[in-house]
Amino acid sequence: MQILLRLLRPHFRVLVLGLVLGLIANAANLAAPLATKRIIDTLGTGDALTGPITLLLVLVVIGSVIGLWQWILMGTLAEQVVLDARLSVIQRYFRARLAELTGRPTGELVTRVTADPGLLHQASSSIVGLINASLAFVATLVLMGTLDLVLLLCTLAAVAIVGAVMALLLPTISKSQKAAQDAVGDLGGELEGTLRAMRTVKASRAEQRQGERIESDARRAAAFNIRAARRAAWVWTVSWSGVSLAIIAVLGVGAWRADAGLLEVSSLIAFLLYAFQLMGPIGELTNNVTALQSGIAAARRISEVYAMTPETSTPAPGSRVADAPVLSVQGVSLNYTTDGPAALDDVTLTIPSRGHTAIVGPSGAGKTSLFSLLLRFLDPDTGEIYLHGRPYRALTHSEIRAELAYVEQEAPVVPGTIRENILFSRPTASDEELAAVLARVNLADKVATLPQGVDTPISGAELSGGERQRIALARALVRTPAILLLDEATAQMDALTEAAVQSSVRDRAATGAVVTIAHRLSTVIDADHIIVLDRGRVRATGTHQALLESDDLYRGLVEALRIAVPSAAGSVS
Repeated sequence: MQILLRLLRPHFRVLVLGLVLGLIANAANLAAPLATKRIIDTLGTGDALTGPITLLLVLVVIGSVIGLWQWILMGTLAEQVVLDARLSVIQRYFRARLAELTGRPTGELVTRVTADPGLLHQASSSIVGLINASLAFVATLVLMGTLDLVLLLCTLAAVAIVGAVMALLLPTISKSQKAAQDAVGDLGGELEGTLRAMRTVKASRAEQRQGERIESDARRAAAFNIRAARRAAWVWTVSWSGVSLAIIAVLGVGAWRADAGLLEVSSLIAFLLYAFQLMGPIGELTNNVTALQSGIAAARRISEVYAMTPETSTPAPGSRVADAPVLSVQGVSLNYTTDGPAALDDVTLTIPSRGHTAIVGPSGAGKTSLFSLLLRFLDPDTGEIYLHGRPYRALTHSEIRAELAYVEQEAPVVPGTIRENILFSRPTASDEELAAVLARVNLADKVATLPQGVDTPISGAELSGGERQRIALARALVRTPAILLLDEATAQMDALTEAAVQSSVRDRAATGAVVTIAHRLSTVIDADHIIVLDRGRVRATGTHQALLESDDLYRGLVEALRIAVPSAAGSVS
């Protein structure tokens, strides 16, 4: 309810107007049976019927016009609330720490933007509907009481029974809706991951097995939705049946009292009209409470997004320290679990402002974890990282990443054209700069063959893995950052292309810092400085030649990749 009320708060004036319109429409509808009674009482008296009939027509027109106005107003409000919810979730995704997002299936995150806010559509106007329906319900009972107390007691007995049954059934609707939305989130996550790995699925002949897993999630979501639908059906059936039985009872008792002379026929007709009209508030109450339960279930899932820890956006005062290295890592440790081994253990290293630094080590050594800390996707458990002499904790995430450019090993591309992908981190770059960076990564010839050149959509460009890596590298190089982070950015390139790209990296290292995670040591043999990580610790540092002579692990990595050890003359085969 807090999330729902937070979303409704900016629209308070619209809610109040909707409430007032609803009260006016209800007043017109409540006056109609009394106008009908007046028409019946006028029969046989010789008085003109024009006035009562005109009054009844005016009440009907007023009720219809005001009701239409309220319907449009609340429908627009509902769509605005859904939009606000979606925008707020999207904004929190982009402000959240990366670990908060990567720890959840992508499909589930998508459903919290698409499906969950959609359930707020009816719930957003349900509060006004509940107030209007409650007031109309009470007013109807009061007017029924002015006509006949005995018939009112019969009606209240039926309403009490209906209310008791609904009180038992309504909470189960919210639980079923929440479980259904969770199941839909699981379905989305499983389906999204499977579609991304469809080549592997088909190559492994696992279509049926994987399809059955996803179908199981779909069936589970359907089962919970069916359960919620059954609960709602019971609620509706009990409410409508209860009111119908109450009307039958009122008709029987009212006819007996009218026959006995205890009740006027016009009063009985007016009472029956109110009894029929009572089905409106009861139905509206049922509908709004059901919608509110669904909205609460959706808001509960949205609240989990609101609880995500955001990245820092307020910088601390301070300035760069003169002559400080561009990056310095001091005594940093990182644990992903409390009882598992440390991903990084007391790591200390320095990245100079110029030159090529390579980070190597066996799988699980901590290379990716170190990059995650440098990019501040994660914060260390102990120790500190310094950028130009200023501690990371005194800088915002945006300030840190303004100095860094990052090329992932998978080289993901974003939806859009080749131009938009390359200029993603620097949209203001000129056409000349774009052409220059395409040439630097040996991609100009490929782009020239495409029908729309750099404006060709990525989805229709049929790019290879190596070409995607070059687009990612071009995206980083066009920024000319202080530090270029490469996670094996040439892993999927052929030898000629790799040589051209390595030339670009060397050019960049001449004016700034380049840090490379290397799974292929051939890409870092000529690095100015090599850091060997093993089991989360810095094992050794030095040049390629020095490490070959002094470190067994490094020598083993070189030999495993069949890179010949230099001979006594210093040549490399």
